[in-house]
Amino acid sequence: MGDDQTFENLYAEQMTKITRSSGNIFRDFGFPPDEAEHLRVRSELMAVAQRLIEDRKFTQARAAIVFGVTQPRVSNLVRGKIGLFSIDGLIDMLARAGIRTEIRVTHVPRRRAARVP
Repeated sequence: MGDDQTFENLYAEQMTKITRSSGNIFRDFGFPPDEAEHLRVRSELMAVAQRLIEDRKFTQARAAIVFGVTQPRVSNLVRGKIGLFSIDGLIDMLARAGIRTEIRVTHVPRRRAARVP
């Protein structure tokens, strides 16, 4: 390797362009805005449920009793199977565990004006 081919130079050549996040990882991965928002909300609710299981040191069987679901359902939750859960179902599970869910709605200006047909 010559002087001009240092590790840093090789690394810099291989780096990809860094793009600022939209604030929603699902949108950044190309999901349509409405689907990305649903996925974001579900993932946040699932993370709360997963932390509750971890913090309280629940077994999946105990978590199933607390959430009012089956143990295989808790297994799907712990494994992050987001497509198997609705927002309503996750809120219900958290409510059964004594967790209150609050919803905050904010206006996020669009970068481009929406076209109205």
